[in-house]
Amino acid sequence: MLPVSALLLTLACVCPARALYFHIGETEKKCFIEEIPDETMVIGKYRTQLWDKQSSSFLPATPGLGMHVEIKDPDTKIILSRQYGSDGRFTFTSHTPGEHQICLHSNSTKMALFAGGKLRVHLDIQVGEHTNNYPEIAAKDKLTELQLRVRQLLDQVEQIQKEQNYQRYREERFRMTSESTNQRVLWWSIAQTLILIVTGIWQMKHLKSFFEAKKLV
Repeated sequence: MLPVSALLLTLACVCPARALYFHIGETEKKCFIEEIPDETMVIGKYRTQLWDKQSSSFLPATPGLGMHVEIKDPDTKIILSRQYGSDGRFTFTSHTPGEHQICLHSNSTKMALFAGGKLRVHLDIQVGEHTNNYPEIAAKDKLTELQLRVRQLLDQVEQIQKEQNYQRYREERFRMTSESTNQRVLWWSIAQTLILIVTGIWQMKHLKSFFEAKKLV
């Protein structure tokens, strides 16, 4: 049997946070797809850097440069659309399992400094129990180290259950799609067979009429 610390380490590797950076142009819009189970909290943090020609490097962006964040659920319904500053943090909770679209673009048309320039955006997306600030929770609820580890374990188990439910949901949708496709293929095969039979009967009648007209039969 695994000790609690080893089990916590194993579960911590199930759903890591996503951290990346990317470059965008003046009017460019970047979108990312995140598969999220239902009733799961997501926290996104970003910071921007503006390309400086003099130093040939990226420097922290000015406060006047903002980023617009738009998030759509699997049904393409907008669940968040808001303007933030050069550095920001956005939060939302998924209510529908599936692929969520996270899009960011700058208000570059309002910034003469950015005109024609290049912007680097550092983005960190945390999903599920990774959104919890456990040191803050421990201080607020006065938890011991063992109690805090148990709390983390329970949160991770809950997130694993949500992931499993989401995988079952995906499998069910895939099964329904496969059954629907198979049914359509079956009906199409039946239709093709009927068409061939009707065409064959028509050709036989046509040939019979032709031979009778030529007095060959």
